[in-house]
Formats: sequence, structure tokens, C-alpha cells
Amino acid sequence: MPGKKSHPSQNAPSGQKPSWTKKKLSKTTKPKKASVETPEEEPATPELPLVLQQRILDIFRNTFADLFVAAATEEDRDAFVLTPLLQEIKAALFARDFDAAFSNARPALLDAYAARWSPTRALAYAAALTGLTEHLEALMLPVEEASTEDAEVSGAPEGPKTNLRVVSFGGGAAEIAAFAAYLHLVNAPKTPEDNGEPLTGTIDLVDSAPWGPVVEALHGSLTTLPALSKYASAVAKATNAALVDPGLLSSAFTHDNALTMSRNQLAGRLGTANGDGTPLLVTLLFTLNELYTTGGIGKTTAFLMNLTATVPEGSLLLVLDSPGSYSEAAVGKESKKYPMHWLMDHCLLKPEQRESAQSTGGRYWEKIDSQDSVWFRLSESVTYPIPLENMRYQLHLYRAIRS
Repeated sequence: MPGKKSHPSQNAPSGQKPSWTKKKLSKTTKPKKASVETPEEEPATPELPLVLQQRILDIFRNTFADLFVAAATEEDRDAFVLTPLLQEIKAALFARDFDAAFSNARPALLDAYAARWSPTRALAYAAALTGLTEHLEALMLPVEEASTEDAEVSGAPEGPKTNLRVVSFGGGAAEIAAFAAYLHLVNAPKTPEDNGEPLTGTIDLVDSAPWGPVVEALHGSLTTLPALSKYASAVAKATNAALVDPGLLSSAFTHDNALTMSRNQLAGRLGTANGDGTPLLVTLLFTLNELYTTGGIGKTTAFLMNLTATVPEGSLLLVLDSPGSYSEAAVGKESKKYPMHWLMDHCLLKPEQRESAQSTGGRYWEKIDSQDSVWFRLSESVTYPIPLENMRYQLHLYRAIRS
């Protein structure tokens, strides 16, 4: 689906959305292939297996199936129930009424947003995590073996396990789906004889919009058996399985604003308030630039400093956002614009912080990976009721260390 690039706000509502190729909604209920031409010279995320890409898209389609029911109008005979909801979201964002679009949005609007803009992002996030596995392995720590009775109740495979814990600020539908896809990949047997210990995952999502019901619905879809046709073969029925075993994925959503959380609240969220020094993954996925834009430099810097002071040593901070000029913030009376990654590095990596880090508990960050522009490309073979797009982002990965 080649086309010209557009500013994120023209196609993906909200200033935090990725840069992608603009594409109008489908005028037919027939599933559409999603493909965009992108520059070959720019790096791309690791490819996700085609079967997994389609599985994630199917999960979104089935979770929000009511939105893809035909709803013909005089103006659009091929419209979905989804169509007017997307128009309402775009109208609210055009008027910069972010409360109407997100914070105070009725459930139907949040469902529509998730069904339209979260699938591609979920796949891109999963691919990004896959490319960072070498770093994430340091966070995959052993957990106490549950009793046989507990394992039977939870549905988790018996035996020793490791756990990866994630706290996702600004997280919602895309993040939980991406994390589940990553767990699926990591736990996939490498050989027929592979009986390695499974990786469990715990993800804590925090956002100022009420995404709780959306997260809960997706969690259910990600951890339950997909529905099969009554004509499914015996083999299909025998091999039918959830994307992730229900005992391997734990999720929770908290309706809160990261910019208003105190240092003590952050410590509680990250586990350090009770003395837990277990390192974890903290994510800001298409969130940090919006914090700079809507909350301002001062509040966002305070949040990053409080995060630095409370995060366990060895933890990783993953930041993905729109590339280039799409992620800039204005500073000072003259509103001089600075790149998001420059502001972030200035806050987290500045030399004087290393020498006198009392305000952050002696902690600071080291950058261990950085990419200015990465493309995620959907397979040309995947289908979804409406067209989807490839997306481009910048990636920065930091590790928390103590001075």
C-alpha cells in the first residue's frame, strides 16, 4: 500500500503516535493486506513469524468483533460500526480535546481506538523486544516453584520458571499484546525435544486514560483457546492452544497519571518501597514525547528523576517514539525546540549527575542501545478488516546503575 508519508497527527490521532504511511479506511468488509514501501537503507526490526503476526491481528479482530460489523449508511454503504467512532476520535483530537478522546472517553471510543491503532503497534513492540532479548535475558530471573495444586489452578506448566517483570507507563492495548507475543516467542520450543523452563511475565500498565476494560478483554483473548470452526480437523482441535498459557501471563492496569505520581508512589509501583531490589523492564512506548508536550519539561524531568531514584539497580528503560522532528519539545520563553532524545539524555546521563547524585539516590542511567529511525514492516500476507500501516520509530535503551 504505497503512499506518501504524513505527520502522525494526520493519520494516527494524538501527538504520541508513530510516523507511518497514510491510508484511508477500507470500503469493503473483505480483509485487507497491509503493506507499505519503505526505504531499504533504514534499519528494520527483527521479523516476526507470519503466523504470529496473523494470530495477533486475529486476536484484536475477535476481541473487538462488534466494531467490525457492517453498518451501512447513505454516505457509506460499506461502513463498519467502527467508522463513526473513529471519526469522533479524530474530531476530538483535531479540537485538541484530549479528555474527550482519552481520559473521559466512553468505553466504545477506547475500544475503537484499540481496534484501529493498536494492532500494528503491538507487532512493532513485540519485534523490538525480540531484538533486545540479549539485554532482557538479564532480567529473566528464577521464581519460586509453585506447588502442584497451585500450578493446576493457575494453568501454568509445572516445573522451574523464570519471570520477566514490566512496568509500562502509558501502556494499554498494544503493550499487553506485544508482551504476550514476546512470551509466546521466547517459550516456543526450539526443537521437538525442548522442554526448557518456561518464562512467565508480569506486566503493570499505568495510564491516565481508563484502559482497564480494554486490557482485561485482551488479556482474556490472549490466554484462552481461540474459537475453531465446527468443521475444524481433528489435528486442528488437538493442537489448538492459547497464545500464552494463562498461568504464564499476569497483568494489571492502574488508572493514574505518571506526571502526578510522587516518588513514594513510584517506589511502590516499581517494588522498591518494600525493599525489593529485583530489576525489571520499564517502558515508555510512544509516551515520553507526549509527556513533554502535554505536561511540560519541568514535570516530565521531575518524573524521570523520580524514576531514576526509585528504579532497582540493573533495571532497563526502553523508550520508543516517533522519529526525528515528530518528537521535539519547546523550551523557554523563545520556545526553542529540542529533540526528545536530547532532553532525555540530558536528564538521565548528564555528567554532573554522576558526580553528585544525591537527588536520585546515587543512581543514574547508561545508554546501551540507540537507533534514530527503525521501520517495522507488516508482512504483505497478513489480513485485517481494515488497512494497517508499517510504522517507523526511534529506540533508546538504558540500564540503571549506581554511582
